[in-house]
Amino acid sequence: MNNIQLAHGSGGQAMQQLINSLFMEAFANPWLAEQEDQARLELAQLTAEGDRLAFSTDSYVIDPLFFPGGNIGKLAICGTANDVAVSGALPRYLSCGFILEEGLPMETLKSVVNSMAATAREAGIAIVTGDTKVVQRGAADKLFINTAGMGAIPADIRWGAQTLSVGDVLLVSGTLGDHGATILNLREQLGLGWRAGERLRSINAAYSDATSY
Repeated sequence: MNNIQLAHGSGGQAMQQLINSLFMEAFANPWLAEQEDQARLELAQLTAEGDRLAFSTDSYVIDPLFFPGGNIGKLAICGTANDVAVSGALPRYLSCGFILEEGLPMETLKSVVNSMAATAREAGIAIVTGDTKVVQRGAADKLFINTAGMGAIPADIRWGAQTLSVGDVLLVSGTLGDHGATILNLREQLGLGWRAGERLRSINAAYSDATSY
């Protein structure tokens, strides 16, 4: 099929084919391969990295789906991973839920999913469980994504808004406001020539630098 059909969310053969040929292949890892309704995670790695869990969730609805430097899939990984990371935790595991509009081109979904997989791998994150629903044409705007993530917070880290003080060093993943300005430019067809938003990324790469302060 070239487009998403209602059958892809009905729990039958079409849905299983979509899961196996796209999600399982792109997000491949031992936890996902068990194909259970939950991910069964070993505590050893998490407890070795910290004494508390940071857990966050976010939903992503954006138009257009693709923009300079990323797309809704990359945003769904980076956004939730960064929400976990700013607690001092190293994001390790994510869940992912899709709400797809009937008629969504299959190639669009594949591009988003492959981008998510590449972004997660680069950040050292495993997408360990997920869900897919399909709604009738017009009941959603092409594609919505929810991700939830977790990681362990080292015992000696106590980061939070309440601990901020003058002189603290703040790490950001790019120029502040770039992403929002890029989306506004595209959505409203403002015709602005600059290429903002090209540095959408997880801050995992800066994690070791941040925890050294």
